Amino acid sequence: MPWKNQGGGPWGSGPKGPWGTGPQSAGPRPPDLEDLLRRGQDRLQQWLPGGHFSGMGVALVLVAALAIWFATGIFRVQSEELGVVLRFGKYVRDAQPGLRYHLPYPIETVLLPKALRVNTISIGMTLIDDPARRGRTMRDVPEESLMLTGDENIVDVDFTVLWRIKPGGAGAYLFNIQNPEGTVKAVAESAMREVIGRSQIQPILTGARNVTEQNVQELMQKTLDSYSAGIQITQVQMQKVDPPAQVIDAFRDVQAARADLERKQNEAQTYANRIVPEARGRSAQILQAAEGYKEQAVAEARGQSARFLKVYEEYKKAPDVTRERIYLETMEKVLGSSEKLVYDGSQGQNIVPYLPLGELTPRRPAPAPATTGQQGATR
Repeated sequence: MPWKNQGGGPWGSGPKGPWGTGPQSAGPRPPDLEDLLRRGQDRLQQWLPGGHFSGMGVALVLVAALAIWFATGIFRVQSEELGVVLRFGKYVRDAQPGLRYHLPYPIETVLLPKALRVNTISIGMTLIDDPARRGRTMRDVPEESLMLTGDENIVDVDFTVLWRIKPGGAGAYLFNIQNPEGTVKAVAESAMREVIGRSQIQPILTGARNVTEQNVQELMQKTLDSYSAGIQITQVQMQKVDPPAQVIDAFRDVQAARADLERKQNEAQTYANRIVPEARGRSAQILQAAEGYKEQAVAEARGQSARFLKVYEEYKKAPDVTRERIYLETMEKVLGSSEKLVYDGSQGQNIVPYLPLGELTPRRPAPAPATTGQQGATR
């Protein structure tokens, strides 16, 4: 045969092989499998009783292999984890934190999701590395945050969703959804847009934030439950709610004008609350004074009429006496408060005509009018 001419064996013992090439010495030579098997057999025989394979030795090897195999089922569940045990790929049970055991592979396997940890997803904003500040800074994401309200206004909403794996829902979390974080983010953005689309812009920017957060959380939970995602939404927090940056200055002017309007209305209401009770009090006072004057005038008129009737009765009994009495009382009232000088006419020539005698005499107080009964008693 042709290769025999190359000498020594089928490939020849010379410097060339059957195709005219020499031995390849560029890389390492592969290990000799027979040599490795022989060495492993020798070492195993050294550990076996009697130095050779026997029934006892094979049994010990099998027992050791089974012990090692069963020991592979020991696993530890960390404090924020939850063990999900699978038997031939099918969900069997949950394993709480601590040292646990499952049947060795391939009978059972375990998955360790972070089921007890509260996860956070930010929508409308993201953290980016800032070399200038040597840290991370917040950047707005308009394609996520700009939303249309029910009154056809645009609002910029940044919010955060806190979520975790629902108790008893680890199996659904692992097998029913492929990308849990992406699913939660998509559902959160969709729910927020739906709630904002049903609302007016003014309540969203002022006092309805808590209501909006609650509605978004309920809608997200309902949607995720319909997916059997095994996810629980713990909280929705609206971080920033503003109009778009292009119109925020004009919007703030409108808000300031509305605040001034409310302030003026409150001041007017305060003035009305103060002045109306005062006016009502004065009107009540005037009415009470008029009522008192009425009662007084009526009482005086009745008293005067009763007095006149009494005098008339006396007049009918003694007309002359009564007439004189009325005359004297009238003259007393007329002359009681006037200054009077009485002097003898014969001595009049001794009085200086222009002497102010009225200023030289002391003034007497006017006598109090006497009642009818007293006057009658005096006479």
